[in-house]
Amino acid sequence: MEIHFLGVGEACDGRQTNTSILLKIDNKDQQGRILLDCGFSVPHTYLSLDPPAEELQLLWISHFHGDHFLGTPLLLLWFWEMKRENPLSILGPPGIETAIRNAMNMSYPNLLGRLGYTISFHEVAPGKKVQIAESIWEGEYSDHSQACLSLRLKLYGKALFYSGDGRPTPMTQALARGCDLIIHEAYGLDDTTPGHGSIRTCLEFAHTAGVRRLALVHMQRDVRMLAQNVIKSLSLKYPDLETTIPEMGSKIIL
Repeated sequence: MEIHFLGVGEACDGRQTNTSILLKIDNKDQQGRILLDCGFSVPHTYLSLDPPAEELQLLWISHFHGDHFLGTPLLLLWFWEMKRENPLSILGPPGIETAIRNAMNMSYPNLLGRLGYTISFHEVAPGKKVQIAESIWEGEYSDHSQACLSLRLKLYGKALFYSGDGRPTPMTQALARGCDLIIHEAYGLDDTTPGHGSIRTCLEFAHTAGVRRLALVHMQRDVRMLAQNVIKSLSLKYPDLETTIPEMGSKIIL
């Protein structure tokens, strides 16, 4: 599985696309793409890759803040313009269908009924698993200003944790345990911003979960400039943890 960081930025970062992760599946039994979050600035970055209109199979929305889901209407519009035919599955917290329908009706009224391809909505409730083909989806709520599901995605023997937004909770800690990679928002250096994670907290979170690879995203734009030095100063405490700060376009292979 190839993990492509389409974007790594927070809502107001003018230099970085909103945090969004594109997963490439290249298995003998299945090929396609999974997109994790689709904020304001994500669709244009995705379209700059010149992707086939049919390749995206699954879209995950962690919560309903604009920098995580309000790019969806444009994405669906582009599929329509490209005459997509394959169905698309959209997964997310309870209320996902209503949120997407409302966003579409505000952005492109009456388009949903004439897309030419079907959309299936799947609510992922905490404590329950949703399976679509070979992928297994589990979510637990983080500590954020709006209900936000952190995700554990299992696919072909690999497990990925993606936080969405928010500080870790005991539930998300359990969800992350034993994953091959944690992708976590680290808005600050320390826990000074309510409802957001920090570099220090994320390092301890990954260490406690027994995970060896950690990617930090969604940093406050000024914090991002200081982050490498902070991680370097903390590295002795976590010698078995490989911590990276991906750039837009960075890739990781699991």
